[in-house]
Amino acid sequence: MSDIDIRVTGRAGRITLTRPSALNAMSYDMCMAIDAALRNWREDDAVDLVIFDAEGDKAFCAGGDIAELYDTGTRGNYEYGRTFWRDEYRMNALLFEYPKPVVSFLQGFTMGGGVGIGCHGSHRVVCETSKIAMPENGIGLVPDVGGTLMLALAPGRLGEYLGLTAGRMGPGDAIFAGFADHYIPRDIWGDLIAMLEASGDASHVETHAQPATDSTLEAQMPQIDEAFGGESLGDILNTLRTLDSDFAADTLKTMSRISPLSMACTIEMLRRLRGPSLTIRKALELEYRFTYRAMEHGDFLEGIRAQIIDKDRNPAWQFADQNVPVAAVSKMLQPLGKDALSFEEEKQGMKIGFIGLGNMGGPMAANLAKAGHDVTGFDMADVAIDGVSMADSAAAAAAGADVVITMLPNGQILRAVAADVIPAMAAGAALVDCSTVDVDSARAVDADAAAAGLLFVDAPVSGGIGGAAGGTLTFMAGGSADAFAKAEPLFDVMGQKAVHCGDAGAGQAAKICNNMILGVTMIATCEAFALADKLGLDRQKMFDVVSTSSGYSWTMNAYCPAPGVGPQSPADNDYTPGFAADLMLKDLRLSQQAAESADADTPMGQLAQALYAQFVEGEDGAGKDFSAMLPRFEKRGRE
Repeated sequence: MSDIDIRVTGRAGRITLTRPSALNAMSYDMCMAIDAALRNWREDDAVDLVIFDAEGDKAFCAGGDIAELYDTGTRGNYEYGRTFWRDEYRMNALLFEYPKPVVSFLQGFTMGGGVGIGCHGSHRVVCETSKIAMPENGIGLVPDVGGTLMLALAPGRLGEYLGLTAGRMGPGDAIFAGFADHYIPRDIWGDLIAMLEASGDASHVETHAQPATDSTLEAQMPQIDEAFGGESLGDILNTLRTLDSDFAADTLKTMSRISPLSMACTIEMLRRLRGPSLTIRKALELEYRFTYRAMEHGDFLEGIRAQIIDKDRNPAWQFADQNVPVAAVSKMLQPLGKDALSFEEEKQGMKIGFIGLGNMGGPMAANLAKAGHDVTGFDMADVAIDGVSMADSAAAAAAGADVVITMLPNGQILRAVAADVIPAMAAGAALVDCSTVDVDSARAVDADAAAAGLLFVDAPVSGGIGGAAGGTLTFMAGGSADAFAKAEPLFDVMGQKAVHCGDAGAGQAAKICNNMILGVTMIATCEAFALADKLGLDRQKMFDVVSTSSGYSWTMNAYCPAPGVGPQSPADNDYTPGFAADLMLKDLRLSQQAAESADADTPMGQLAQALYAQFVEGEDGAGKDFSAMLPRFEKRGRE
């Protein structure tokens, strides 16, 4: 086709973008031609490496060709865009995982879709004119084509800064941020490409590399980390507003022009992706959740209208006051079920037994079924879960399953259920317990599973009922590497992050330590608000100070116990539980049981347990959210 030139020259597969008048913007047909070439050359012994370059001086590739996306979307045809993004993302994954060297030459602008083809190879070359950026927030999208992976891997909080401001990176900045590898002046490129074609040896790139210019971004990192250290858009905006600097003022001005929904979702995506479980496929799957909904529920069409079609630069964004509810972010990023992005090499759905289908287990099982897994469930209560077949016993649900998942009230019940299901499970299957139980019970079940030739993972969760429904749980997993690897694809469906904490029991240890901190911190946060009230300090003023100062905490910034202050939380719904005080008491008791067993001194944990026991069992805390400690303290004087 005239927009792209694909051929084999010498030992190299060559892909040259040939529409410089359109800044080499990539169309769907170009994307599919690249995909086909990469798949053919992957199996071709005559091709040793792949080279990407482009005609013209202004751009390697300034992004995707969005005219057709806008035209189809405004006519209510969302499937064209979904197909484009799905197939493009599959090509991005193929390129990132390619078994042969891929050398890309990135002159001028490399943005959006250009990053997806130019910045996922093994040898990424920039020159004196290179300008790399992820500007998608400015048109109501999020950094995609695997861009969230690169932003999540960037130093410090640089990923948030680049994603939210569409900051352009020169050659030194691109290398510092991880979007490029080598600086080579452009007048050398022709000779270097000829060497690569003749030899098929990518090491010539390193031998031609020269020192890049200094990175402006590297010098700004202290300011960037200070300003973008928050966990939400509100946190970052609050911090920027308190900073008296030209950097903060300029950044706030830039962010005032960008889609608040897109910015909030970008922050949440980077937060979910950071960590040892990050892969290109996980990043692309999360990106596709947003882009799948971008036309119908996001700001994408309005962003294109304002920036490209009408060019009035005055988009009517959703949440124009920049106060984006957590529910709106969750809606854009919740799992897609049967519409989820998949990759050809992936296996078909697993056969799963799920035991314990209550407030947490029910939606977790439903999400697995929506993702295409064959789920058979069992619960002592008469329940019905969409997509889940029901068995008449735990053993029947476990029979023939690849993985059996349990979500149960306590360790005693876990041991009883494990004794029932382990004999019914085939050797090599995995038992994954997502309950919060004592460490000793987790280790005992692990030993029983190992004796039967089974894998075991203790994987308690954080995120509450909302996280279970939205597929945003965090899993703290203990068990062998093989056991964790078998369960990890399911964690990716049910949650946003899974951390392998160590051997069996380590997941439970991590959960009870985390929740001991949470329980203690919530008490301190509630006490502080009650004290502020008695001192005549306005609650909103207190939040504005503490949320951007050394008193910053999750219980203040993300789950504020004061109604009408901070992001929406159970406090705004009369303390209807997101995480019940009864469950906090259970977890604090588990922490103190473990502390006694390990001979650990935990006086704050002990005091927190005693306070929650009094609140739940001696007062009116039963059935309320654990943040309802605040009205308790409001009513009390100093004793």
